[in-house]
Formats: sequence, structure tokens, C-alpha cells
Amino acid sequence: MAENDRIAEFKEVAELMPDDPVVRFGLAAAYLEAGQAENAVTEYEETIRLKPDYSAAHRGLGRALERAGRREEALVAYREGLEVAARTGDLQTKKEIEVFVHRLETTPGS
Repeated sequence: MAENDRIAEFKEVAELMPDDPVVRFGLAAAYLEAGQAENAVTEYEETIRLKPDYSAAHRGLGRALERAGRREEALVAYREGLEVAARTGDLQTKKEIEVFVHRLETTPGS
């Protein structure tokens, strides 16, 4: 129930501040934690539209796509995230994405 409360809170703030990428990122993360991967994908895409260089949003999009069973799209999102993270100097996110890409590329999957 707490996950749904968290989603509701973020949605309320997102209605007040629809162009705030941090709010959208928080809503996306709440959806992902609640197991609502497709809703998370939508919100991460919106976050990236609002702030294209938000490397953590690219990482989140990859995770959401992966959890939604959209493996190839996840790889594309991760690779874009690697480029953004390298360009912006976000080394931690770059390392995390590299792990996710390696796992996807070396694990047989659907």
C-alpha cells in the first residue's frame, strides 16, 4: 500500500510541476518499485524529453524496459545512457549501466 501512496504523492506533485524532470524521475522510480514497468517507461521517457542529459533517467529507462520484457529496447536505452553518462562525466551511472549491458548481452533471454 505504501508504494501506491508514494505513486499518488508523486502524481500530485507532477500535476503541479509537470515540467520538472526530478519529479518525473521520482514518479518513474515509484512506478518501477511498484512493479508497474510500463508506467515507469512512460515517465522515464518524459524525464528524458525534459532533460536529455539526465543519465540516471536513461539508466532507469533501461531498467524499466528490461522489466517490461523489452530487452532490445532496454539495450538501446542503456547504450544511449552510456553516451550521456560519458559526455556528462557521470562515472557512477556509466559503471552501473555497463554492468546491466554486460548482463543482458551475456545472458540468454527472451
